[in-house]
Amino acid sequence: MLSNLSDRRVSPLRARMIEDMTVRGFTEKTRQDYVRHAQAFAAFIGRSPATATPDDIRGFQLHQRQSGMQPPSINTAVSALRFLFTVTLDRPELARRLTVVRQPRRLP
Repeated sequence: MLSNLSDRRVSPLRARMIEDMTVRGFTEKTRQDYVRHAQAFAAFIGRSPATATPDDIRGFQLHQRQSGMQPPSINTAVSALRFLFTVTLDRPELARRLTVVRQPRRLP
């Protein structure tokens, strides 16, 4: 089940998140994207996402906007982190802190 990632050692949290996504039938690409966004969040806060605070989430989303990340990418990260916090970590109070970024509509 973890064979598609690589032979490197996988943390227990990442393994559990991948298992949760596999049980729910997520595609391989979705699993890879969600893991990538969870890694980016962990790298930003400098520790495990299991220890995240509301201020960490706010700072991460602010960082994404200030670094020029586009709304679709931000919203994918929101979905990934919502899954991580609600399903894998059972911390829905943190998931409520995540904000979806509205994308302006373009005229045809």
